[in-house]
Amino acid sequence: MRKKIAIASIALCLIGFSGYQYVMHGGARDLSTEETAFTVTATAITTEFSTNPESSNKKYLEKPIAISGKVTAVTGTEITLDNTVICSLKKEETSIKNNQSISIKGRVVGYDDLMGEVKIDQCFIINK
Repeated sequence: MRKKIAIASIALCLIGFSGYQYVMHGGARDLSTEETAFTVTATAITTEFSTNPESSNKKYLEKPIAISGKVTAVTGTEITLDNTVICSLKKEETSIKNNQSISIKGRVVGYDDLMGEVKIDQCFIINK
């Protein structure tokens, strides 16, 4: 009986981990070839998510967007725009500096209502 429970628990953990990986990383996509669904500013998208998260999730989640704003933090492969949008780059970008205005294309993966931040992954820089 214990052996069956252990096997079922391991299988459930593997399924959960696989689901998490798929949701967070969405499979391999080449956003550079996908058409941009929306072009917004960091401030505008954060305001939309904070005022109506359900509607914003339906509108933006998993879609490629172009987003512009002022760089407020650069940490390894992450760039923060206007203190509210966290962009995860595929590779480290050393030429980006704080207070620089840039445009980035990426995939919206969610909104952290506790921190008031929009999360975007698979990002790459469009304009510096």
